[in-house]
Order: sequence, then C-alpha cells, then structure tokens
Amino acid sequence: MALAKYGGGIIQLSGSIAGNVFARNKMGNYVRPRTKPVNPHSSRQESARTIMSYLAELWHTSAMAAHRGNWENYAAAIGMKNRLAEAIHLTGYNHFIRSNCAQMCMGETEIVAAPTIQSLPEKDPLLVCTEEDIAGQTFTFTCDVNGWVPDNDPKFGIMIAQGQPKLASRNTFHGPWRYMDFIDAIEGAAGTGTLAASFDFVVDQKVWFLARLITVAGRLSEPWQLDPRDIVADV
Repeated sequence: MALAKYGGGIIQLSGSIAGNVFARNKMGNYVRPRTKPVNPHSSRQESARTIMSYLAELWHTSAMAAHRGNWENYAAAIGMKNRLAEAIHLTGYNHFIRSNCAQMCMGETEIVAAPTIQSLPEKDPLLVCTEEDIAGQTFTFTCDVNGWVPDNDPKFGIMIAQGQPKLASRNTFHGPWRYMDFIDAIEGAAGTGTLAASFDFVVDQKVWFLARLITVAGRLSEPWQLDPRDIVADV
C-alpha cells in the first residue's frame, strides 16, 4: 500500500500501487516497476518468522490480559515517523512485537510487561567501530555503558547489523542489512564487543553499520547508522 501526501494534487507518494513503486532518494521522488522478491527460505528468515508467529500468538493469550492495556498506553505516548516523515502512533501490539522481536533475536526471553518509562531510548553517541580483522572476518566496537538511560531502566545491549560491503568510492548506503550480534551495554560490562561479520569483506571496501539500543525493560530505540568503516590492509 502506498502513502500519499496531498497538496495542489498529490505532492508525494511512498509505497506501491498497481505494479508501480513510489519512493524518494537524495535526487528526489521516483517511480519504478514493482518486482516480486525472491524467497530463499534462509535459516535467518525462517528464525525471524518463527519469532514473529510465536509473539503474535502470545499477545492474544490470557497471560497477556493484564499487560495489553499498558502496552497500549505506552504506544499512545510514543510518536513514530512513517515513510513520509509524518508523526504517527503505532498500536500496543506493534510495540510489543517490535521490542520482543529484538529481544528474542538477541537470544533472550520475551518481555510481557510494558515499559513504565514512556519514551524511546536515544542512540549511544559513543558507539563506534574501532577495528576490523580481515583474516578473522570480525569487527570490534566500543560503546558507552554509563549513558543517559535512567537507573530504573538501564541499557541492556546494542544490536548491530552490517551492511553489504561496497566500493570505497561509495558515499551513501541504505541496505541490505544483516544482523551480526549485540554488545553487552549493562553498566559494569566491558563496553566492547568483537562481532563476526555477516557479509564477507576485503581490502578497499567500505562497510556501514546499523545500530539499535535496547533497555532492560525492553524499550527499543530507533535505528541509527554508524560512520562507515574503510577496509584497509592489515599491517
């Protein structure tokens, strides 16, 4: 479904209508034919579907009866942005799925109680990729384990996704992304993590990373991009 913004007619579209995809990049608005994506049934894809299915069923169980209203209150307090950069509010169900998909992707147990702090956490301004190892195909990151997140809902971890490596001359990147792992960001932790690359990389490439911060209570930040890492020869 496409989103339309009306002015003196339609001034912006985002999405698909009748086989056409409407979108925008740094050069402006564009339209292209819609293509049917392939379905490789990869292990990552199947794992994500299993998590989504499990959480969707859990939402409707009696175990969630005492919590659904709190998730709705949490959702009502949080403004998000759609593809046209307009403010919208998701449902409690949306936020329950959003937070817990991240939680379970990290290998943790789902969180049934809604967060009591009704805001999204901010990004970690100190998160940076400090090193790459071509031979081992790993990246090392450092983060701030004593950030602004309140003491009653401290940081839990920072999830990192790697972008597909591109030529060093590339200046922008918008995907595809593939989840790597998370950095333990609880106070007292080392605040560093060496993560296995999710896409192979070589010398003279540039790699971008996408991060999300999740708190102990399950509040999940908006994604943000890290500065790209230029891959140089090991010395």
